[in-house]
Amino acid sequence: MIKHVVCFKLKKGEDPFKAKEVLLSMKGNVPMLRGIEVGVDELHSERSFDVMLTVLLDDMAALSDYQKDAYHCSVVKKHMHAVRESSVAIDYTI
Repeated sequence: MIKHVVCFKLKKGEDPFKAKEVLLSMKGNVPMLRGIEVGVDELHSERSFDVMLTVLLDDMAALSDYQKDAYHCSVVKKHMHAVRESSVAIDYTI
């Protein structure tokens, strides 16, 4: 399995709970997901990110399909690109 993790730092004034809602909307709409978890930061330190997404996928082919999925691209990426200041990601085998 592949774990895909993305941490988002949002633009000032953006709602992390709205971002969480949009990210979680992939459940049931993106068929290759085997699991999804979204967290909102509680520490709010200088080095903190605001929202974290973790998804589980079967393999690298599924990750590639996920990156091109119509719902992921048209709804989730569109929203997150509009509200994020920056993001970091890591993909690894578990």
